[in-house]
Amino acid sequence: MFSLALADADVLKDAVSIIADIIDEGTFRVDKNGLSLLAPDRTMVSVVDFRLPASSFEQCEGEASFGLNLANFVAVLKRAKSGDKLVMEQKGNRLLVRIGKGRQFELPILEINAEKPPVDQLSYAARVELDSSLVEDGIADADVIGDSVFFEATPELFRVSAKGEVSAAEVELGKKDKGVLKLAVNEPIKAQYPLEYLKKMVKAAKLVKQVSLEFGNDYPLRMTFQAQDKVHLSFVLAPRVSNE
Repeated sequence: MFSLALADADVLKDAVSIIADIIDEGTFRVDKNGLSLLAPDRTMVSVVDFRLPASSFEQCEGEASFGLNLANFVAVLKRAKSGDKLVMEQKGNRLLVRIGKGRQFELPILEINAEKPPVDQLSYAARVELDSSLVEDGIADADVIGDSVFFEATPELFRVSAKGEVSAAEVELGKKDKGVLKLAVNEPIKAQYPLEYLKKMVKAAKLVKQVSLEFGNDYPLRMTFQAQDKVHLSFVLAPRVSNE
């Protein structure tokens, strides 16, 4: 059993709305550290890692795991207006959600049998930190051209590019360019990723102004949006193996 209270539902509402575009159900965990979710999508192409620390809550009591249909959860959270207090409690096999004064919803708690994805075992050759808006622009440019995007990094630059049959798009950023915060790369790195997923993941830029990208040659990408002591939302995405 558990009880959670948020003074303002906005962060949870916005985060879960983004997550629900990628996975349709998942198991949340409540403990002394706060609220968390680690779940793959049904295709096992991507993994969502979400954490809302205990410091974000007015109240964070108990310890439990509960599975939810994300579309149903989002539909309830969207009924909260900016500034509305949100309380969540377990009531048997139901999740009780109270919004503002006098409004409440009940959702069924699901038994979800899914193995914990081993994302902690990944080791990355490159880490790039930059303003979220720069990644948004690069992905939007690539979407005009094709259905996948290349991320490249060297000790001096980061490049986002896409190629079609007759068209191409490219954004190249140097380590001294505005908005580029860190290039931790020892050798040239290049990998290709599906835009279908990236377009959904980069929506998290509305939560956090900066993003870190960790990847390797034809290796999974970890895209992390994190505001210290507020919210952590990261995604792991399988690469498209390229012959280029």
